[in-house]
Amino acid sequence: MTFQQLTYVVEISRCGSINKAAHKLFLSQSGISTAVRELEEELGIQFFVRSNRGVEFTPEGKEFLSYAMSLLEQKQRIESLYGEGRNAAAPVRFSVSTQRYPFTEDAFLRMLRTAEDNRYRYSIKETGMDAVIDDVYDHRADVGIIFLTELTEKMIRRLLDARELDFHEVAAVAPCVYLRKGHPLAGRPEVTESDLEGYPYVSFEHAQGVAADFSEEYPELTLKRPDRCISVNNRATMMNVLAQTDAFTTGSGLLVESVISQAVVTVPLAAKSDVRIGWIAPRGRKPSPQIESFVRLLEASVADSIRFTQRLHQSLAERN
Repeated sequence: MTFQQLTYVVEISRCGSINKAAHKLFLSQSGISTAVRELEEELGIQFFVRSNRGVEFTPEGKEFLSYAMSLLEQKQRIESLYGEGRNAAAPVRFSVSTQRYPFTEDAFLRMLRTAEDNRYRYSIKETGMDAVIDDVYDHRADVGIIFLTELTEKMIRRLLDARELDFHEVAAVAPCVYLRKGHPLAGRPEVTESDLEGYPYVSFEHAQGVAADFSEEYPELTLKRPDRCISVNNRATMMNVLAQTDAFTTGSGLLVESVISQAVVTVPLAAKSDVRIGWIAPRGRKPSPQIESFVRLLEASVADSIRFTQRLHQSLAERN
């Protein structure tokens, strides 16, 4: 099977006849017919039925046609991409996969504002921890942002070791509860699990069968979910649910001044081990300049987020 044969089949479908396709491609009708017949024999199917009115594709032919068009589109993209690269420097590429953290978004925005490359392809993807690890392992992302806790570290590190990925800690912070600004528990110096009883619990959904160790939320509470639970799949929806209900969730508690939802605050969760935030990358590979730059910006964003969140905690406590 060749791309040329695929082109013939697609062009016949567009023109509705072999004769018109041959005319458009500046080829003989017999040449196209022979090439198509050889492909039919190779695959053991019949693409279309010929008649005086033209051709009518068979069910197998229609199915094959969808694959043929997809392959030709991919071929065109590759030729366009590398054809462009022959006459100009290839664009700088960098991608980050992250759990749903505002400080990662902030670091990415800082990177965009300071980018000096004339041509680049940058991307950011927010997803669950298991997908972040998969993205870095499968080279869909250059760097991934996740967190570890005392409860999950052993299992997560075992997985990272099996995939030859290293975890580089950026900061360790006390876990917090996220609440709306007017929530009955907002402004307390800290809250306990018993304080949270009776309030709805909101969490990010994850695929069926994924271990609780990969949860976005603080793991000790994910194992004891309340009677009323809400599941969402993106950070914007999470913030809206928290802002407009008495629901709560848990996590690092870090808020970023530039992307903060003014209606949502955080309160420290009493007597719990730290959340350790960090980035993962393939073991033994020298970080690219883009990774090094992003990590510096991530460290700065996390440090700024810690200071900003601490100021908010102090301000809310003083008000109450």
